[in-house]
Amino acid sequence: MICAKGTRFAKDQADEMTPMDAPSRRVVMSGLAALGLAASLPAAAVAQDEGKSLPFEPGMVERWAEALAAQPFDGSFPPLPAPLAGLDYDAYRDIRFRKERAFLGEAGGPFRLQLFHRGFLYPRPVAVSLVRDGISTPIAYDPALFDFGRTRIEGALPRDLNFAGIRIHAPLNRPDRLDELIVFVGASYFRFLGQDQLYGLSARGLAIGTEGDKEEFPFFRAFFIEVPPTGARALTIHALLDSPSVAGAYRFTVEPGRNTTTRVSAVLYPRQDLGSIGLAPLTSMYFIGETDRGHSDDYRPELHDSDGLQIATGSGEWLWRPLDNPQNRRISTFLDRDPKGFGLMQRDRHFANYQDLEAGYERRPGYFVEPEGAWGEGSVVLMELPTDNETADNIVAFWRPKQPYPAGRPVRLAYTIRAHTGEDLHPNGKVLNTFIAEPAASGAARKAGDPAALRSRRFLIDFGGGDLGKGLDEASPPEIVASASQGRITATSIVPNPHIGGYRVALDVRLDGPGTTELRAYLRKGDQALTETWSFPWSAA
Repeated sequence: MICAKGTRFAKDQADEMTPMDAPSRRVVMSGLAALGLAASLPAAAVAQDEGKSLPFEPGMVERWAEALAAQPFDGSFPPLPAPLAGLDYDAYRDIRFRKERAFLGEAGGPFRLQLFHRGFLYPRPVAVSLVRDGISTPIAYDPALFDFGRTRIEGALPRDLNFAGIRIHAPLNRPDRLDELIVFVGASYFRFLGQDQLYGLSARGLAIGTEGDKEEFPFFRAFFIEVPPTGARALTIHALLDSPSVAGAYRFTVEPGRNTTTRVSAVLYPRQDLGSIGLAPLTSMYFIGETDRGHSDDYRPELHDSDGLQIATGSGEWLWRPLDNPQNRRISTFLDRDPKGFGLMQRDRHFANYQDLEAGYERRPGYFVEPEGAWGEGSVVLMELPTDNETADNIVAFWRPKQPYPAGRPVRLAYTIRAHTGEDLHPNGKVLNTFIAEPAASGAARKAGDPAALRSRRFLIDFGGGDLGKGLDEASPPEIVASASQGRITATSIVPNPHIGGYRVALDVRLDGPGTTELRAYLRKGDQALTETWSFPWSAA
């Protein structure tokens, strides 16, 4: 799974319904027809009322998803009109929503809704409706909603064209200015920002078959945005998801702030057994970093939207895995039970380490996922793909349940994603830097071309923060607890690093032959862990 940046953007239980709260089949099918899904349903069951308002309550999207999953998947849609089908990047970028036509402001609330036009990378239509006082009213396509700039569209466009996605603005950084808060566009991708953040990584509704040759990309067919009242602090967005393997009902509750939170609750209706599923998937980019600058002669020292995977295990251990741009695809699996959280984070916040005045990599958020309820046995999966540029998303992380979700059995899940800007997630010391070098004294002559030398490396790990700074003057430093799944750790050392308020640890590692070893290290005092656990894979030819 590798995506161009332009595309980015619990216990199983049956959903019981009583006769009093179950809408009639005609109401359910009428709702699906109003969303343009008539082709997916028996013609005799469809009421021909496209574009009309419908009664709405939160469980309605679940009923639509369940009815949709009972039908064969149909991902077809009418082709874009000719003037839109041929748009290139520049022409599409010139089409902008007129901010004075934004929705949601009529009730005096703080949020504003804008829409994305279809075209270029976004040909699939997405229906968008506003929910007010229990009534859902679709937004009809109107070219007057958009400023086409220098892009010329000849002829009228159909009113059922719909849209490519949505974005929400709110007074995020200043009370007198509307800033972009969250965007949904392309498949099930979405991105959101906290204060003083710039877009980087993305989240997705669901990932299926990510490690395989043919990844399946579930997509949102429709959005239902609840019109918020005056003084509302959060916005609720309902979404209908579909794909060959599953249909689903999602609810996103977005609350802007320093670390904007997006609470996600979903009900999935599998059409077939879901074994290769990824929950709460995150997608990011890692090109050049401190562990390997050999991919490019760019003047900028580091280029990445995220620099590490953070995991809070069910047992209470905190783990940090620095990201890498590997030579070949690498999939890492971290077994766990009832995880407390995981996320792709941008820990390095120093401009000097990026030197990019435009991209602002030091301001990219990290997304940390906090499951609600017990997610059971499974694993956090990290996939790293090789890339030769900074325009591709080559990193993905998600939770994979141990047991597949069987077809026909609804699955409920909920979690919160927070947009962080380098804040400490736990009180212990953390990994600030990871460097890799030849295990030799500084200034020593290099043994060029020696195969044995390539099977020995020195890993330098800077641990800082927590209580580490309080003990820098003590005679005895913390104990290094280190291990290697293969090969040998031939030497260790630890020295104070006052520049970070912590310590620099060195591990000399040797493999006796070609292979890969998984390295782990942390610092402790007595029986108390002082830091999170550093984890890193190393391969030698």
